[in-house]
Amino acid sequence: MASSRPIAIVTGGSRGIGRAIAEELSTDHQVLATYVRDQASAESLEQATGASIVQADIGSSDDRERLVATCLERFGRIDLLINNAGIAPKERLDLLEATEDSFDSLISTNLKGPYFLTQLAARQMVKQGSGRIAFITSVSAYTSSTNRGEYCVSKAGLSMTVKLYADRLAADGIGVFEIRPGIIETDMIAKVRDKYVGLAQEGLLPQGRLGQPQDVARAVRAIAAGLLDYSTGQVLDVDGGFHIRRL
Repeated sequence: MASSRPIAIVTGGSRGIGRAIAEELSTDHQVLATYVRDQASAESLEQATGASIVQADIGSSDDRERLVATCLERFGRIDLLINNAGIAPKERLDLLEATEDSFDSLISTNLKGPYFLTQLAARQMVKQGSGRIAFITSVSAYTSSTNRGEYCVSKAGLSMTVKLYADRLAADGIGVFEIRPGIIETDMIAKVRDKYVGLAQEGLLPQGRLGQPQDVARAVRAIAAGLLDYSTGQVLDVDGGFHIRRL
C-alpha cells in the first residue's frame, strides 16, 4: 500500500533502543520494524504505533533481501534506514578464552548484516535520488573491553562502514550517519546495570546518569528531519559525555 509519509526501516525495532526509535519515527514516518524472536513485543509495537513488522534476521542474506523486497512491495520506496539490530556475546569471556563461534555470530549480526543491508537499501535510494541512513554503533567502537572483544571489533568495523558509505553516497545526495550510544538502560546491560550506575555517579559519565533509549531516538529524529543533511559521515555521541577526555 502506498503511504504519503516517508518510509523508514528500523532493524531490531521490537524492544530497547530500536523500539524507542520506531516509536519516535512513527509520528511522521511509516515504519517497517524487524524482529527475530520476540513476536509479542513486535506486535505490541504494531498496535501502539501503526508500524508494520517483519521477522528478519539481519545476519541472513535471504532475510535481508526479503526485508527490502517486502518494503518495496508494500510502500514502493525506502527513505530512511536505521541499522540498529545487534547482539552482545552470550557470555563475557576473557580475550584468551573467547570462542570463534561467538566471534562469528557477532560479526554476522552486528557487522556483516548491516553492511550488506545498507548495500541493498542504498541501491534503491540511488534510484530514488534521495535517502538517509543511520548506524547505531557503540562507544565500544573505540573503548577496549577485554571480556567482550568480539563486540568491540564488530562495532569498530561498523564505525568504518559508516565512513565508507558516507563517502560513496555523498555525491548521490544520500546522508550516512553514525550514532554512538554509551551505556543505555536496556536489557542488554541488565546483569551489570548496578555496576554501571555506580560508575556513572562516580564520574565515568560527566552527566552522572545512564542513557535512556529515548536519548538515542532523539538523535535519530534530528537525522530523519534533515537537520544534519550537510554533515554526512558525522558521529553523534549519545553517551553522557563519556567520550570527553578529562584530567
